Amino acid sequence: MESIFHERQEGSLCAQHCLNNLLQGEYFSPVELSSIAQQLDEEERMRMAEGGVSSEEYRTFLQQPSVNMDDSGFFSIQVISNALKVWGLELILFNSPEYQRLGIDPINEKSFICNYKEHWFTVRKLGKQWFNLNSLLMGPELISDTYLALFLAQLQQEGYSIFVVKGDLPDCEADQLLQMIRVQQMQRPKLIGEEAAQSRDQRLLRSDVDQAIEVNHPFDGTGMLDEDEENFQRALALSRQEIDMEDEEADLRRAIQLSMQGSRQSEFSDSLSQNVPQSPHTSQTDPLSSEELRRRRRVHFEK
Repeated sequence: MESIFHERQEGSLCAQHCLNNLLQGEYFSPVELSSIAQQLDEEERMRMAEGGVSSEEYRTFLQQPSVNMDDSGFFSIQVISNALKVWGLELILFNSPEYQRLGIDPINEKSFICNYKEHWFTVRKLGKQWFNLNSLLMGPELISDTYLALFLAQLQQEGYSIFVVKGDLPDCEADQLLQMIRVQQMQRPKLIGEEAAQSRDQRLLRSDVDQAIEVNHPFDGTGMLDEDEENFQRALALSRQEIDMEDEEADLRRAIQLSMQGSRQSEFSDSLSQNVPQSPHTSQTDPLSSEELRRRRRVHFEK
């Protein structure tokens, strides 16, 4: 890929980039193309003057700006066509009925020039492979033979005018090198400014997200974000419910245990009262008074 000459877009000089990428070298400058445009303007002026320099059409023509170039660097198809004639090259409209009747497979051609509004770019065969040499790309784009026809058809659907370049192109290093080897391209080249725009958009997106978080979820180191706090409160409530359930279960177990102990003590007391022999002098119903106890004690000692 390094051997392929590829001019990137500068201003509106796409016609210059298109020609130089086609010819694979710095063959034309804006000054040279402007000279061709001025020559075309003069030829048109002379044709208009044949109808009379005092005619309304001629005066209107003189007041109109050039159709072959403008201050931005745009050049017309007539300028490009005349520039290629210097190298013995000719342009034929690809989608014209005359050319379509020839039934030529695009892969058997050598190069194409594509135009949409004021943009021009070249698609050229170098060695045995096709390349999109659009100056708006960061580098040449490899086009497979099977995709070439689809690529040109897509351009036509998008409104492009496509011209077939007829004639022998000047020899170039890239064509000679790619006759011997084939290149592979793992990733399509990006448009000029696309990578910078993506990086800028990502920075702006991160900035917007950070700002939104700061506004909606202020964090000063002592609190939590709303979502974290909500999760914390939910977990705390569940923990309290579990503790309450455990306390209730513990109380219930203690009540059952005390009930069982009371039942055993009652049964033991009943059993004890039944098994221990009672004194014949002891009443089972009423307890002895203190006077009765003293009386019985005296009787006992007097015996």
